[in-house]
Amino acid sequence: MSRKPPLLTLPILEGSHELTVTRLEHGDDSFTLHYRITPPLSETGTLVLPLIEALDDLANEYDDRGGAYGTDPDGTHTDGSLTAQPSLHPDASSLRLRITWLRGGKETSYDMTLGLRP
Repeated sequence: MSRKPPLLTLPILEGSHELTVTRLEHGDDSFTLHYRITPPLSETGTLVLPLIEALDDLANEYDDRGGAYGTDPDGTHTDGSLTAQPSLHPDASSLRLRITWLRGGKETSYDMTLGLRP
């Protein structure tokens, strides 16, 4: 069984980590962005909190509804998810995301665009 390729990969946290967006899950009242961070966030020794903002190509805005993350049992990376509401508009073809990482009183934001149609 082959794994799906990541949706997006980019350096974060001053280049000390790599964020890989692994999938976008559509729900009835929300959507969830699943990600992986290498090396794991636990190596920073500082609490890191992610927040998500989103806007689709039809100008619909989506609000952060929280998320969760934790170090994978093998210790090599952090797996996490971020959820936003409402559900994605069925006619939207792209989603502009801004993920802001709060760490040690400092905010660092990263912008990215994901296609919503194959």
